[in-house]
Amino acid sequence: MTLYLLSLHQPQGELPPDPEFLAGVMRQLADFRDELASTGSWVFGHGLHGPETATVLRAREGGEVLVTDGPFVEGKEYLGGITIIDVPDLDVALDWGRRYAVATTLPIEVRPFHDGAGD
Repeated sequence: MTLYLLSLHQPQGELPPDPEFLAGVMRQLADFRDELASTGSWVFGHGLHGPETATVLRAREGGEVLVTDGPFVEGKEYLGGITIIDVPDLDVALDWGRRYAVATTLPIEVRPFHDGAGD
């Protein structure tokens, strides 16, 4: 089995969706998570607060660390949540990513973790 990160990318600066639309998305997302868990592929997942809550730490010479508020980069989208899955291969991870994109209506990035064996 291989660990994959499913990253949910949220649009920056848009107003919250209509409550009725959001309720439908949340139902689909709950169904997605239930199905993922029932297969034994669920490892971890959760939404994140907005980028304005981020703190960035940058190493400097002499062992000092610069602390700044806000995201590392600015963009039109930000990381809105993550899900970690454990599946046999990329094809299965992409299938779960497609389902996640349909459930949330948002872009989903699928990326494998290093396995620690020099991959």
